[in-house]
Amino acid sequence: MERILAYGHPNIRARHRTTMQLTKDEEISIRADCIIGVRADKSVCDLSEALKRHLLEGGGIEIEVIVGELSFAFRAEGHPELKLTNPKDLVIRKSSYIDDRTLAIRATASSAELPREMVRALRNPETELSLLISF
Repeated sequence: MERILAYGHPNIRARHRTTMQLTKDEEISIRADCIIGVRADKSVCDLSEALKRHLLEGGGIEIEVIVGELSFAFRAEGHPELKLTNPKDLVIRKSSYIDDRTLAIRATASSAELPREMVRALRNPETELSLLISF
């Protein structure tokens, strides 16, 4: 299992219908509607070699977003063409699109599907978000 820690931000809206993103950036604009956490402690390039290997073999993963007492789980898939090199971001996609920020594709959920209570909590910069990746 891999854990990524990130924090809330007043501009988090989580309305994107096909992606979900964490970033190491401290600031985001209101237009960044796929971002669910900032000041992340890992991007795709920081993931464990075991997880990267699993994803590059096309393996499936279970992702759980935890905010306080709230949690939201979904699945996604790896792919041999994943790059996993971006030093700043991590993006989970419902589509099959791959770039250097892509963690996984064919996800069963996007940021728009997060519970709105969770999204409201993430508008507080003190709120911690844990993204757990099981593989």
